[in-house]
Amino acid sequence: MAVKLSDTVFDPWQEIANHQQAAGMAGKYGATAVFVGTMRDFNQGDAVCGMYLEHYPGMTETQLQLIVTQATSQWQVLETLVVHRVGRVEPNDTLVLVAVWSEHRGDAFDASRFIMENLKSRAPFWKRETLANGEQRWVDKNSGGYKRQS
Repeated sequence: MAVKLSDTVFDPWQEIANHQQAAGMAGKYGATAVFVGTMRDFNQGDAVCGMYLEHYPGMTETQLQLIVTQATSQWQVLETLVVHRVGRVEPNDTLVLVAVWSEHRGDAFDASRFIMENLKSRAPFWKRETLANGEQRWVDKNSGGYKRQS
């Protein structure tokens, strides 16, 4: 069960391949659920050209690990990987990767969703966007996730 913060661009598919190989899970899992979050170039009706993701070192990793531990106690999970960006992020950069391996898809899907939804609501990250007009603003709420945005 790995939790990583990265202040550099990362390739989520390479992270998954590396983690699978290092965990030695070949032949053990029948499902891998993957969520990859990418930075958009718009938010709340404005063009966005960058974002700075701040976190509380130590506390953020601890909170992410707690969320993963809660997921693995509720579903039959073989392995998890959570990678989250911090620092300066550009549109189209990967922001977050959540991967869950299990014997069957139900546990992988449900645990992945639990981790992602709790990460969005409980993990201590703060986002400061830079708009196309040069203005900066703090993001004070997350998007609705499953709710269609109007």
